[in-house]
Amino acid sequence: MGSPPPALRNKGRYFLAALALAGGLWACRRPETVPATAAAPVPPTPTTPAPATASPPASRAAAQPLPSGCLAQAPAAQPAPPPPQPLSGRLGLWVAEVDPATLRPLRAVATHPDEVFPLASTYKQAVLWAVLRQFDAGALLPTERFDVTRENQSLGDYPYDDTNVKDLTIRMIQHSDNTATDILHRRVGLKAVQALADDLGLCHTRLILPTKAWWVAEAGLSDTFNGTHLWETATGEDRERLAAAIDADAQKYRFDYLQRRLDAYFEGDADPANDLRVHNLSTPYEFATLLAHEYLRPGLSPRALKWQHEVAALGFGRSALRAEAAHNVAAFYGKGGNGWRILTYTGYFQTKDGRHVVYAFMQHGSDQTYTMPNTRRAFAWINAGVDALLGEQKPAPTEGKAPAVRPAVP
Repeated sequence: MGSPPPALRNKGRYFLAALALAGGLWACRRPETVPATAAAPVPPTPTTPAPATASPPASRAAAQPLPSGCLAQAPAAQPAPPPPQPLSGRLGLWVAEVDPATLRPLRAVATHPDEVFPLASTYKQAVLWAVLRQFDAGALLPTERFDVTRENQSLGDYPYDDTNVKDLTIRMIQHSDNTATDILHRRVGLKAVQALADDLGLCHTRLILPTKAWWVAEAGLSDTFNGTHLWETATGEDRERLAAAIDADAQKYRFDYLQRRLDAYFEGDADPANDLRVHNLSTPYEFATLLAHEYLRPGLSPRALKWQHEVAALGFGRSALRAEAAHNVAAFYGKGGNGWRILTYTGYFQTKDGRHVVYAFMQHGSDQTYTMPNTRRAFAWINAGVDALLGEQKPAPTEGKAPAVRPAVP
Protein backbone atom coordinates (compact mmCIF):
# COMPACT_ATOMS: atom_id res chain seq x y z
CA MET A 1 0.00 0.00 0.00
CA GLY A 2 1.25 3.52 -0.75
CA SER A 3 1.38 6.57 1.46
CA PRO A 4 -1.59 7.45 3.64
CA PRO A 5 -3.92 10.29 2.66
CA PRO A 6 -2.59 13.82 3.22
CA ALA A 7 -4.81 14.28 6.26
CA LEU A 8 -3.04 11.40 7.92
CA ARG A 9 0.40 12.38 6.69
CA ASN A 10 0.01 15.75 8.34
CA LYS A 11 -0.30 14.03 11.69
CA GLY A 12 3.18 12.53 11.36
CA ARG A 13 4.33 9.25 9.99
CA TYR A 14 5.78 7.85 13.17
CA PHE A 15 2.61 8.23 15.15
CA LEU A 16 -0.17 8.67 12.64
CA ALA A 17 -2.01 5.55 13.72
CA ALA A 18 -0.76 5.33 17.26
CA LEU A 19 -4.15 6.42 18.51
CA ALA A 20 -5.76 3.61 16.57
CA LEU A 21 -3.60 0.97 18.22
CA ALA A 22 -5.97 0.85 21.16
CA GLY A 23 -8.89 0.16 18.87
CA GLY A 24 -7.16 -0.76 15.63
CA LEU A 25 -9.12 -3.10 13.49
CA TRP A 26 -10.77 -4.77 16.46
CA ALA A 27 -11.91 -3.57 19.91
CA CYS A 28 -10.46 -5.17 22.98
CA ARG A 29 -11.79 -3.96 26.27
CA ARG A 30 -12.59 -6.84 28.58
CA PRO A 31 -10.05 -6.99 31.40
CA GLU A 32 -10.38 -9.94 33.71
CA THR A 33 -8.62 -11.07 36.83
CA VAL A 34 -5.01 -12.20 36.51
CA PRO A 35 -3.26 -14.09 39.31
CA ALA A 36 -0.38 -11.62 39.63
CA THR A 37 2.08 -11.65 42.48
CA ALA A 38 4.42 -9.14 44.02
CA ALA A 39 7.39 -11.48 43.94
CA ALA A 40 10.77 -10.15 42.90
CA PRO A 41 11.78 -10.59 39.26
CA VAL A 42 13.50 -13.84 38.37
CA PRO A 43 16.64 -12.86 36.47
CA PRO A 44 17.43 -14.74 33.27
CA THR A 45 20.58 -16.81 33.23
CA PRO A 46 23.39 -14.56 31.94
CA THR A 47 25.77 -16.39 29.66
CA THR A 48 28.19 -15.61 26.92
CA PRO A 49 27.06 -17.35 23.75
CA ALA A 50 29.42 -18.70 21.16
CA PRO A 51 30.32 -16.27 18.37
CA ALA A 52 27.55 -16.10 15.83
CA THR A 53 27.83 -16.64 12.13
CA ALA A 54 28.42 -13.53 10.08
CA SER A 55 25.37 -11.48 9.15
CA PRO A 56 24.54 -7.79 8.68
CA PRO A 57 25.49 -6.14 12.00
CA ALA A 58 22.82 -3.45 11.64
CA SER A 59 20.01 -5.96 11.87
CA ARG A 60 21.26 -9.02 13.73
CA ALA A 61 22.08 -8.99 17.41
CA ALA A 62 24.13 -12.16 17.04
CA ALA A 63 26.69 -10.49 14.76
CA GLN A 64 29.07 -10.00 17.70
CA PRO A 65 29.79 -12.16 20.76
CA LEU A 66 27.93 -10.90 23.81
CA PRO A 67 29.82 -9.61 26.83
CA SER A 68 29.54 -11.47 30.10
CA GLY A 69 26.31 -10.76 31.96
CA CYS A 70 24.14 -10.53 28.86
CA LEU A 71 21.18 -12.78 28.26
CA ALA A 72 22.14 -15.51 25.83
CA GLN A 73 20.64 -15.75 22.39
CA ALA A 74 17.19 -17.27 22.11
CA PRO A 75 17.05 -20.92 23.17
CA ALA A 76 16.28 -23.62 20.67
CA ALA A 77 12.81 -23.22 19.25
CA GLN A 78 10.75 -24.68 16.45
CA PRO A 79 10.66 -22.59 13.28
CA ALA A 80 7.56 -20.45 13.26
CA PRO A 81 4.94 -21.36 10.66
CA PRO A 82 5.27 -19.21 7.56
CA PRO A 83 3.13 -16.04 7.63
CA PRO A 84 -0.37 -17.03 6.44
CA GLN A 85 -0.60 -13.73 4.57
CA PRO A 86 2.18 -11.84 2.77
CA LEU A 87 4.39 -9.58 4.88
CA SER A 88 7.30 -7.64 3.40
CA GLY A 89 10.54 -6.33 4.83
CA ARG A 90 12.58 -7.82 7.67
CA LEU A 91 10.43 -9.91 9.98
CA GLY A 92 10.90 -11.27 13.45
CA LEU A 93 8.63 -13.42 15.62
CA TRP A 94 8.88 -15.04 19.02
CA VAL A 95 5.87 -16.83 20.51
CA ALA A 96 6.51 -18.82 23.66
CA GLU A 97 4.72 -20.56 26.49
CA VAL A 98 6.64 -19.65 29.62
CA ASP A 99 6.98 -21.29 33.00
CA PRO A 100 5.41 -18.85 35.51
CA ALA A 101 7.90 -19.92 38.19
CA THR A 102 11.16 -19.58 36.23
CA LEU A 103 9.89 -17.35 33.38
CA ARG A 104 11.87 -19.48 30.96
CA PRO A 105 10.31 -20.80 27.74
CA LEU A 106 8.70 -24.22 27.96
CA ARG A 107 8.27 -24.29 24.19
CA ALA A 108 8.51 -21.66 21.50
CA VAL A 109 8.31 -20.94 17.79
CA ALA A 110 10.50 -18.31 16.23
CA THR A 111 11.67 -16.48 13.14
CA HIS A 112 14.84 -14.37 13.51
CA PRO A 113 14.36 -14.04 17.28
CA ASP A 114 17.80 -12.45 17.78
CA GLU A 115 17.61 -9.77 15.10
CA VAL A 116 17.31 -6.16 16.26
CA PHE A 117 14.21 -4.16 15.30
CA PRO A 118 12.83 -0.70 16.08
CA LEU A 119 10.23 -0.97 18.85
CA ALA A 120 8.13 2.11 18.05
CA SER A 121 5.32 2.55 20.59
CA THR A 122 5.43 -0.96 21.98
CA TYR A 123 8.30 0.25 24.20
CA LYS A 124 5.72 2.22 26.21
CA GLN A 125 5.01 -0.91 28.23
CA ALA A 126 8.44 -0.46 29.80
CA VAL A 127 7.62 3.13 30.75
CA LEU A 128 4.50 1.88 32.55
CA TRP A 129 6.58 -0.63 34.53
CA ALA A 130 9.09 2.08 35.50
CA VAL A 131 6.25 4.35 36.68
CA LEU A 132 4.78 1.58 38.83
CA ARG A 133 8.14 0.78 40.41
CA GLN A 134 8.67 4.43 41.33
CA PHE A 135 5.14 4.57 42.75
CA ASP A 136 6.05 1.65 45.01
CA ALA A 137 9.28 3.39 45.98
CA GLY A 138 7.35 6.50 47.03
CA ALA A 139 9.05 8.58 44.32
CA LEU A 140 5.82 9.65 42.61
CA LEU A 141 2.10 9.72 43.25
CA PRO A 142 -0.68 8.83 40.79
CA THR A 143 -2.24 12.22 41.56
CA GLU A 144 0.82 14.26 40.54
CA ARG A 145 -0.20 16.57 37.67
CA PHE A 146 1.51 17.92 34.57
CA ASP A 147 0.91 20.54 31.91
CA VAL A 148 1.70 20.29 28.20
CA THR A 149 4.50 22.70 27.25
CA ARG A 150 6.41 23.68 24.16
CA GLU A 151 9.29 21.56 25.45
CA ASN A 152 7.42 18.35 26.30
CA GLN A 153 4.81 18.24 23.52
CA SER A 154 5.56 15.41 21.11
CA LEU A 155 3.82 14.39 17.90
CA GLY A 156 0.18 13.39 17.71
CA ASP A 157 -2.63 13.91 20.16
CA TYR A 158 -1.75 15.07 23.64
CA PRO A 159 -3.31 15.28 27.12
CA TYR A 160 -5.05 18.26 28.60
CA ASP A 161 -3.12 20.45 31.01
CA ASP A 162 -3.26 19.36 34.64
CA THR A 163 -3.51 15.65 33.75
CA ASN A 164 -2.41 13.36 36.56
CA VAL A 165 0.06 10.48 36.39
CA LYS A 166 -2.62 7.76 36.47
CA ASP A 167 -4.46 9.29 33.52
CA LEU A 168 -1.21 9.80 31.64
CA THR A 169 -0.48 6.07 31.95
CA ILE A 170 -3.94 5.32 30.54
CA ARG A 171 -3.42 7.70 27.62
CA MET A 172 0.01 6.20 26.97
CA ILE A 173 -1.24 2.60 26.72
CA GLN A 174 -4.84 2.97 25.53
CA HIS A 175 -4.33 5.85 23.09
CA SER A 176 -0.57 5.54 22.51
CA ASP A 177 -0.23 9.23 23.41
CA ASN A 178 3.37 10.29 22.75
CA THR A 179 3.31 13.44 24.87
CA ALA A 180 1.90 11.51 27.82
CA THR A 181 4.67 8.95 27.32
CA ASP A 182 7.42 11.53 27.19
CA ILE A 183 6.16 13.32 30.31
CA LEU A 184 6.19 10.04 32.21
CA HIS A 185 9.50 8.87 30.76
CA ARG A 186 11.24 12.07 31.80
CA ARG A 187 9.51 12.07 35.20
CA VAL A 188 10.88 8.65 36.15
CA GLY A 189 14.19 9.40 34.46
CA LEU A 190 15.65 8.15 31.19
CA LYS A 191 17.97 5.83 33.12
CA ALA A 192 15.11 4.20 35.05
CA VAL A 193 13.42 2.89 31.92
CA GLN A 194 16.68 1.64 30.42
CA ALA A 195 17.53 -0.06 33.72
CA LEU A 196 14.59 -2.43 33.26
CA ALA A 197 16.42 -3.98 30.32
CA ASP A 198 19.92 -3.65 31.75
CA ASP A 199 18.99 -5.40 34.99
CA LEU A 200 17.73 -8.39 32.97
CA GLY A 201 20.85 -8.56 30.83
CA LEU A 202 19.01 -7.50 27.67
CA CYS A 203 22.09 -6.10 26.00
CA HIS A 204 20.44 -5.49 22.61
CA THR A 205 17.48 -3.59 24.07
CA ARG A 206 17.52 0.22 24.10
CA LEU A 207 14.66 1.92 25.94
CA ILE A 208 16.26 5.19 26.96
CA LEU A 209 14.94 7.79 24.49
CA PRO A 210 11.54 9.52 24.74
CA THR A 211 9.61 9.64 21.46
CA LYS A 212 10.39 13.26 20.61
CA ALA A 213 14.10 12.63 21.11
CA TRP A 214 14.36 9.85 18.53
CA TRP A 215 12.32 11.83 16.00
CA VAL A 216 14.50 14.91 16.44
CA ALA A 217 17.56 12.73 15.89
CA GLU A 218 16.10 11.12 12.78
CA ALA A 219 15.08 14.51 11.40
CA GLY A 220 18.71 15.62 11.69
CA LEU A 221 17.95 18.27 14.32
CA SER A 222 20.07 17.01 17.22
CA ASP A 223 23.54 18.56 17.31
CA THR A 224 24.54 15.94 19.86
CA PHE A 225 23.47 13.04 17.68
CA ASN A 226 24.95 14.60 14.54
CA GLY A 227 28.24 15.25 16.30
CA THR A 228 29.05 11.76 17.55
CA HIS A 229 29.64 8.28 16.21
CA LEU A 230 29.43 6.79 19.68
CA TRP A 231 25.69 6.68 20.20
CA GLU A 232 24.92 3.36 18.54
CA THR A 233 27.40 1.43 20.65
CA ALA A 234 27.25 3.48 23.84
CA THR A 235 26.30 1.75 27.08
CA GLY A 236 26.10 2.66 30.75
CA GLU A 237 27.05 6.20 31.73
CA ASP A 238 28.10 7.12 28.18
CA ARG A 239 24.67 6.20 26.84
CA GLU A 240 22.94 8.05 29.69
CA ARG A 241 24.96 11.19 29.03
CA LEU A 242 24.33 11.14 25.27
CA ALA A 243 20.64 10.32 25.71
CA ALA A 244 20.17 13.26 28.08
CA ALA A 245 21.88 15.58 25.60
CA ILE A 246 19.81 14.31 22.65
CA ASP A 247 16.65 14.74 24.71
CA ALA A 248 17.71 18.29 25.65
CA ASP A 249 18.11 19.00 21.93
CA ALA A 250 14.63 17.62 21.30
CA GLN A 251 13.00 19.93 23.82
CA LYS A 252 14.21 22.97 21.88
CA TYR A 253 11.79 22.37 19.01
CA ARG A 254 8.09 22.94 18.61
CA PHE A 255 6.20 19.81 17.61
CA ASP A 256 4.86 21.39 14.39
CA TYR A 257 8.34 22.37 13.19
CA LEU A 258 9.58 18.88 13.99
CA GLN A 259 6.67 17.46 12.03
CA ARG A 260 7.56 19.46 8.93
CA ARG A 261 11.17 18.37 9.12
CA LEU A 262 10.16 14.73 9.49
CA ASP A 263 7.81 15.00 6.53
CA ALA A 264 10.64 16.37 4.41
CA TYR A 265 12.94 13.58 5.55
CA PHE A 266 10.49 10.77 4.82
CA GLU A 267 9.44 12.26 1.49
CA GLY A 268 13.11 12.38 0.51
CA ASP A 269 15.75 9.67 0.78
CA ALA A 270 14.72 8.07 4.06
CA ASP A 271 17.14 5.30 5.01
CA PRO A 272 15.74 2.37 7.06
CA ALA A 273 19.19 1.94 8.61
CA ASN A 274 18.67 5.26 10.38
CA ASP A 275 15.72 3.74 12.26
CA LEU A 276 18.17 1.39 13.94
CA ARG A 277 20.40 4.29 14.89
CA VAL A 278 17.76 6.44 16.58
CA HIS A 279 14.82 4.31 17.73
CA ASN A 280 14.46 2.38 20.93
CA LEU A 281 15.31 -1.20 19.93
CA SER A 282 15.09 -4.82 20.93
CA THR A 283 14.96 -8.33 19.55
CA PRO A 284 11.77 -10.42 19.56
CA TYR A 285 13.28 -12.76 22.16
CA GLU A 286 14.67 -10.05 24.43
CA PHE A 287 11.52 -7.96 24.45
CA ALA A 288 9.32 -10.99 25.08
CA THR A 289 11.65 -11.79 28.00
CA LEU A 290 11.11 -8.30 29.39
CA LEU A 291 7.34 -8.70 29.08
CA ALA A 292 7.41 -12.06 30.87
CA HIS A 293 9.07 -10.34 33.82
CA GLU A 294 6.88 -7.26 33.67
CA TYR A 295 3.61 -9.16 33.68
CA LEU A 296 4.42 -12.31 35.64
CA ARG A 297 7.05 -11.25 38.18
CA PRO A 298 7.13 -7.44 38.21
CA GLY A 299 8.09 -7.10 41.89
CA LEU A 300 5.18 -4.72 42.56
CA SER A 301 2.97 -4.13 45.57
CA PRO A 302 -0.71 -5.15 45.45
CA ARG A 303 -1.70 -1.52 44.81
CA ALA A 304 0.74 -1.20 41.92
CA LEU A 305 -0.38 -4.57 40.52
CA LYS A 306 -3.97 -3.33 40.49
CA TRP A 307 -2.86 -0.21 38.62
CA GLN A 308 -0.86 -2.31 36.18
CA HIS A 309 -3.79 -4.61 35.50
CA GLU A 310 -6.22 -1.75 34.91
CA VAL A 311 -3.94 0.05 32.47
CA ALA A 312 -1.96 -2.69 30.68
CA ALA A 313 -5.20 -4.50 29.82
CA LEU A 314 -6.21 -1.47 27.72
CA GLY A 315 -3.44 -2.05 25.19
CA PHE A 316 -4.25 -3.33 21.73
CA GLY A 317 -4.23 -7.00 20.77
CA ARG A 318 -6.68 -9.01 22.84
CA SER A 319 -9.53 -9.13 20.37
CA ALA A 320 -7.07 -9.82 17.54
CA LEU A 321 -6.12 -13.13 19.13
CA ARG A 322 -7.96 -16.24 17.97
CA ALA A 323 -7.62 -17.49 21.54
CA GLU A 324 -9.93 -14.65 22.55
CA ALA A 325 -12.46 -15.67 19.90
CA ALA A 326 -12.18 -19.17 21.34
CA HIS A 327 -13.02 -17.77 24.79
CA ASN A 328 -9.66 -18.99 26.02
CA VAL A 329 -8.08 -15.75 27.32
CA ALA A 330 -8.28 -15.14 31.06
CA ALA A 331 -6.03 -12.07 31.06
CA PHE A 332 -4.24 -9.98 28.46
CA TYR A 333 -1.68 -7.18 28.45
CA GLY A 334 -0.18 -5.82 25.24
CA LYS A 335 0.78 -2.92 23.02
CA GLY A 336 1.48 -2.16 19.40
CA GLY A 337 3.59 0.37 17.57
CA ASN A 338 3.89 1.65 14.04
CA GLY A 339 6.00 4.03 12.03
CA TRP A 340 7.42 4.65 8.60
CA ARG A 341 7.66 1.08 7.24
CA ILE A 342 7.66 -0.22 10.86
CA LEU A 343 5.08 -2.33 12.70
CA THR A 344 5.31 -4.06 16.07
CA TYR A 345 2.86 -6.03 18.23
CA THR A 346 3.93 -7.49 21.55
CA GLY A 347 2.07 -8.85 24.54
CA TYR A 348 1.26 -11.49 27.11
CA PHE A 349 -1.85 -13.50 27.77
CA GLN A 350 -2.94 -16.23 30.15
CA THR A 351 -5.25 -18.96 28.95
CA LYS A 352 -8.19 -20.15 31.00
CA ASP A 353 -6.41 -23.44 31.69
CA GLY A 354 -3.46 -21.58 33.20
CA ARG A 355 -0.88 -21.40 30.42
CA HIS A 356 1.19 -18.24 29.96
CA VAL A 357 2.10 -16.98 26.49
CA VAL A 358 4.30 -14.09 25.40
CA TYR A 359 4.63 -12.91 21.81
CA ALA A 360 6.64 -10.35 19.89
CA PHE A 361 6.04 -9.55 16.22
CA MET A 362 8.38 -7.07 14.54
CA GLN A 363 8.47 -5.73 10.98
CA HIS A 364 10.99 -3.27 9.58
CA GLY A 365 11.43 -2.00 6.04
CA SER A 366 7.93 -2.91 4.92
CA ASP A 367 6.92 -2.21 1.34
CA GLN A 368 4.03 -0.26 2.85
CA THR A 369 4.96 3.18 4.14
CA TYR A 370 1.83 3.25 6.29
CA THR A 371 1.87 -0.09 8.06
CA MET A 372 -1.35 -0.21 10.08
CA PRO A 373 -3.19 -2.09 7.27
CA ASN A 374 -0.72 -4.93 7.97
CA THR A 375 -2.30 -5.49 11.39
CA ARG A 376 -4.51 -8.39 10.30
CA ARG A 377 -1.57 -10.02 8.55
CA ALA A 378 0.62 -9.59 11.60
CA PHE A 379 -1.91 -11.20 13.91
CA ALA A 380 -2.58 -13.99 11.43
CA TRP A 381 1.08 -14.89 11.92
CA ILE A 382 1.02 -14.42 15.69
CA ASN A 383 -2.08 -16.62 15.87
CA ALA A 384 -0.42 -19.29 13.73
CA GLY A 385 2.42 -19.33 16.24
CA VAL A 386 0.00 -19.60 19.16
CA ASP A 387 -1.80 -22.49 17.43
CA ALA A 388 1.53 -24.26 16.96
CA LEU A 389 2.14 -24.08 20.71
CA LEU A 390 -1.31 -24.54 22.23
CA GLY A 391 -3.23 -26.32 19.50
CA GLU A 392 -5.68 -24.70 17.15
CA GLN A 393 -7.68 -21.95 18.83
CA LYS A 394 -11.10 -22.42 17.26
CA PRO A 395 -13.59 -19.55 17.55
CA ALA A 396 -16.49 -20.43 19.81
CA PRO A 397 -19.90 -20.70 18.11
CA THR A 398 -21.99 -17.56 18.19
CA GLU A 399 -25.72 -17.17 17.94
CA GLY A 400 -27.11 -14.86 15.32
CA LYS A 401 -25.20 -12.13 13.58
CA ALA A 402 -21.99 -10.93 15.12
CA PRO A 403 -22.13 -7.40 16.50
CA ALA A 404 -20.57 -4.65 14.45
CA VAL A 405 -17.00 -3.77 15.37
CA ARG A 406 -16.68 -0.21 16.61
CA PRO A 407 -13.09 0.98 17.10
CA ALA A 408 -12.50 2.40 20.56
CA VAL A 409 -10.51 5.31 19.11
CA PRO A 410 -11.43 7.26 15.95
